[in-house]
Amino acid sequence: MTNTGGGGPRPRTSWWREGAITTLAFALCLLGGVLQVDDTLSPPSVSAYVIAVVSCAVLPVRHRAPLAALAATTAVGVLVPPLGLLLTPLIVTPAVITTYSYSLAARTERRAASAVVLTCAALAAAIPAFGDFSWKDASRMGVVAAFPLVAGVLGHSVRNRRAYLEAVEERARRAEQNRESEARRRVAEERVRIARELHDLVAHQITLANAQATVAAHLFDTRPEQTRTSLKELVETTSHALDELRATVGLLRQSGDTAAPAEPAPGLSRLPTLLESFRRAGLEVSVHQEGTVRPLPPGVDLTAYRIVQEALTNVTKHAGTGSARVRLVWTGDRVTITVADDGGGTRTAPTASTGPTASSGPTASAAADRSPGYGLIGMRERATTVGGHLSAGRRPEGGFLVSAQLPLPPAQDPTRDRDRATTTEEGQMTDGEAGGAP
Repeated sequence: MTNTGGGGPRPRTSWWREGAITTLAFALCLLGGVLQVDDTLSPPSVSAYVIAVVSCAVLPVRHRAPLAALAATTAVGVLVPPLGLLLTPLIVTPAVITTYSYSLAARTERRAASAVVLTCAALAAAIPAFGDFSWKDASRMGVVAAFPLVAGVLGHSVRNRRAYLEAVEERARRAEQNRESEARRRVAEERVRIARELHDLVAHQITLANAQATVAAHLFDTRPEQTRTSLKELVETTSHALDELRATVGLLRQSGDTAAPAEPAPGLSRLPTLLESFRRAGLEVSVHQEGTVRPLPPGVDLTAYRIVQEALTNVTKHAGTGSARVRLVWTGDRVTITVADDGGGTRTAPTASTGPTASSGPTASAAADRSPGYGLIGMRERATTVGGHLSAGRRPEGGFLVSAQLPLPPAQDPTRDRDRATTTEEGQMTDGEAGGAP
């Protein structure tokens, strides 16, 4: 019965529906004009045709101007008694239809209720206003007022139903958009995570291999035995890099959920092995720890390991020095990791652990022209992911400094744990004694 399409062309089915509604309203209105005031039946009079034509002519515009259509059909209904016709629900069928349409299209519930009440009151008041009033007229007045009221309630319920369905559709549409945006966000985060993992896994090994190859080339003529050792370490390093790359790519190619990894994620417990790999590449690393060492959560432990690994890798590639310092400071709620070097910021050829410092060569200028990588970005992302903070920059006295602060879980009070254990043992002893008492 409604079409909220505005001023655009209506579909053909809508025109057929409007024509059927108007025709039915016209027929019911004429049928109401058959009833006379003296409760007799007679053919519709000219007044009945005028009422039917005028009120039904307003119906097609009830969608664009519902209030005007309601006012017009109500006014025509009020004029029924003065024209000598019997005011019945049939003859005010157009007013009932426009009441339903206005209740459906009203902007607020208060306006709809006010319009419906005024329509019912006007139609009901038209009966005693013209002619004598009897108990039969009183019942007819109630019936005439009830039809627009029922139509208004029905229109209000349909309107609420449509609003509810629109709200449900809107929520579903927003939920779908949120799912899509969440999926895109997760894909982007996963891409960044994969890129960070590949960088940390492969760049370290490639940097060591490059340093070992540079050492071998530098000592090829002067120290053949040390060159052979460097080449052997180079083979081991590249083999290990290929194994890690193959394992990582294999995980990415799997379609379903993967089983738990065969090896645990690296952490600070593997720090000696990591430092030894750098020492074999010619970088002397000293480690200093302060405070009480505590176990770290797996995510924080992996982050700490990767930060030390990437910072030392950057020292090997860019620092132009043969030494670096790693410092771990353990406090109550955080561990501070510091990696520093005294290099000048330009890469030189790395040296063997027992050989002299190599001079810079063509590789240095090539590295100087190379665009910056993503090592610092990855370290900051890792620190932020676990709730920490990372800063990096040149030191005033020379060299480069990487400092990361990572959160620690709350430390347990050993005194409280010891008291709890003592209490438990005493309780068990008391229970044993009570059980053995006669």
